[in-house]
Amino acid sequence: MPSGSDKIKKFYNLSIKERLALLGEEFGLSEEDLAVISGEAGLTSSDADHMIENVVGTFGLPLGIAQHFRINGRDVPIPMVVEEPSIVAGASFMAKLALSTGGFIAQASAPEMIGQIQVLDISDPSSARLRILSEQEALLSSTAEVDPVLKELGGGPRDLEVRLIKDSPIGEFLVIHLIYDVRDAMGANAVNTAVERLALQIERITGGRVLLRILSNLADRRTAISQVRIRTKDLAFGDFSGEEVRDGIIEAWAFAVSDPYRAATHNKGIMNGIDPIVIATGNDWRAIEAGAHAYAARNGKYTSLSTWHKDSEGNLVGKLEMPMAVGIIGGATRVHPAAKANLKLMGVKTAGELAEIIVSVGLAQNLAALRALATEGIQKGHMALHARQVAAAAGAKGAQIDRLAEKLVSDKMIRIDHAREILKKWS
Repeated sequence: MPSGSDKIKKFYNLSIKERLALLGEEFGLSEEDLAVISGEAGLTSSDADHMIENVVGTFGLPLGIAQHFRINGRDVPIPMVVEEPSIVAGASFMAKLALSTGGFIAQASAPEMIGQIQVLDISDPSSARLRILSEQEALLSSTAEVDPVLKELGGGPRDLEVRLIKDSPIGEFLVIHLIYDVRDAMGANAVNTAVERLALQIERITGGRVLLRILSNLADRRTAISQVRIRTKDLAFGDFSGEEVRDGIIEAWAFAVSDPYRAATHNKGIMNGIDPIVIATGNDWRAIEAGAHAYAARNGKYTSLSTWHKDSEGNLVGKLEMPMAVGIIGGATRVHPAAKANLKLMGVKTAGELAEIIVSVGLAQNLAALRALATEGIQKGHMALHARQVAAAAGAKGAQIDRLAEKLVSDKMIRIDHAREILKKWS
């Protein structure tokens, strides 16, 4: 999606039908793809019945396209599934500010996941640890054939780590970490199968009892990082100078670094950008959330996932690094029609590329929230967009929704009771 094209600039003002036609034209999406993205086709109750238990239907959420994202030199349309107003608009506007400096530069690490094995009832944990490490090569080899397709693609076991847990409610025990390269999969099934396979061998080597064998969602071996630089002059708006906005953003970030009560909301703002893409591509947003918040507390104190500072030229520079265990093969990414269409829309070829896109949008969303908080307050822009939801909830229909929303914003009373009073006067 060329960020500077006149068509894209007008995207917000197009009808849904026109937006879909433009996506099809720009990205070669088929009529079937567009029908899935629009919600006219897609996940049926029959499809859903093969995904989870006790299915009675499906549940819809809005799917929007964030614009202006240039990531590693490539312009990418961003599908976001989310119910909250201002998220798509906020991310898009921050991405637009970044265009003058080249957009976002992102990188994903090797797709290595961690499988954990808990070993109990060991008389001498230190000796057991050494015995496990002495047979490391054989243990790794025994898990190499867990997934033949994964092996063919270059994935498989990479390393074995052994940790001694000393302070626990049940006393000492060992934890073995199997490091497994899962290529373009999220990897839970492969890793869980691999650690299951090791259980009997570990019991033989240690003389202990294996209890849990499970993937860890603190995927700190599989991270993604994105950086962005915003020119100070581009931050200026209204009565706020670029320097005021830049310094306010850094000061607001410092609050999150220092205080876990603020950090929780700060990081939630980051996840406002991340979860919608994870959901749109059929990935496990609960796993991403768990990994993100655990990573934020990895040094013993819960803190900000992002960093913000000014460079030697006075530009605002931001960075976000976090676990990003997402896949483009297997699971819902290959079962859910909309997930497949959204991956096609973004032109994603690898799980690493998807991770780079997701973390970049998280950084943009963080910037949008900090900019609002440090200047006019979070409510002004958010509530203006929220007014349309309030208007619809009050009973407005069609063109009346926008008219009522404008009235609510003008009155500075974006409440459903006020909206209903206005509708009564108009009827």
